[in-house]
Amino acid sequence: QVQLVESGGGLVQAGGSLRLSCAVSGSILSIDLMGWYRQAPGKQRELVGTITSGGSTNYADSVKGRFTISRDNAKNTVYLQMNSLKREDTGMYTCTADERVYSIKGHISHWGQGIQVTVSS
Repeated sequence: QVQLVESGGGLVQAGGSLRLSCAVSGSILSIDLMGWYRQAPGKQRELVGTITSGGSTNYADSVKGRFTISRDNAKNTVYLQMNSLKREDTGMYTCTADERVYSIKGHISHWGQGIQVTVSS
């Protein structure tokens, strides 16, 4: 069974930084795209950013220049470095990992449980 476990969330003042981690465990042979989503209270979930196995990244406009996604393929771990945090960054952050499944020539998406990030003014 594949599990994604996020860590590093919490309460931070506006302008501060946090680093989220997401470790993938279980029987998984190959992970392609990994990413982070977030959902603020009363709002729809939105994509924060993604990173390919080769390290190419993509970010939402709202976090460009402030957030950085990285990954350690050997550890099956993805990170989200969040700097210059704003109140509007508050939300539940969830990581995802797309497992390559050769038998179906496709992918299965796995999701974490989510971790709360709260930015105070």
